[in-house]
Amino acid sequence: MSRPAQGRRESARCGLTIALALFFGLAPAVSRADVYGYIDEQGVARFAAEKLDDRYQLLSKGNRFGMLTLGGDGAARSALKERLLAHPNLKLYEPLLKSASVEFAVELSLLKAVMAAESGFNPDAVSPKGAVGLMQIMPGTAERYGLSGDGKRPIEEKLRDPKLNIRIGTRYLADLLKLYPRQLHLVLASYNAGEGAVQQHGNTVPPYDETRAYVDWVQALHQAFRSQALMAARGVKVERATVR
Repeated sequence: MSRPAQGRRESARCGLTIALALFFGLAPAVSRADVYGYIDEQGVARFAAEKLDDRYQLLSKGNRFGMLTLGGDGAARSALKERLLAHPNLKLYEPLLKSASVEFAVELSLLKAVMAAESGFNPDAVSPKGAVGLMQIMPGTAERYGLSGDGKRPIEEKLRDPKLNIRIGTRYLADLLKLYPRQLHLVLASYNAGEGAVQQHGNTVPPYDETRAYVDWVQALHQAFRSQALMAARGVKVERATVR
């Protein structure tokens, strides 16, 4: 490999580490999983919740990356946002998202934003606190909506099913939207920290750095997905982002 090519590869690898650490560092412990990643031969970022093979390097372990360390890196945040907007799993799960959006009357762009922030579109993501899947559903939340485990399949395994996970997450968001109409910041804070925390702080965003960062990040993604949908409706082609 030539020195310029090697330099670009190392630069891309560093950018991947910063961007993914920033992303998963913005979510609190209850919704953050380990993150492994690498840059493939085409310069595309690949990441997973486990070390799939020797190419994957540990980028984020539980709570080790914090927003105070990486939160000021606007370039990394912007790069990650573009990467999520073009994530291949988004197209894969879009039919399920659209169906849930119609069923529970929740805006499709909001569902995409929450899924991007919660799991990075990884259906196997499991947080240190036990939140599972694409929408990072806690088993206790799933039980509130009638899901239970059995002798053959525990509730955690059932929550790995993308369709079921998306429906429960969307239903929960729908209930929060009814609880806090036209107050998306409180909806997102509740999804992240729980309704009890929001109510305990006088129906305001709790003074937790992680929750405030999460609310800000999801709202930024929400606007980005809205803009993407608007451009698509107008027939404007959206280029797929890659790491260079």
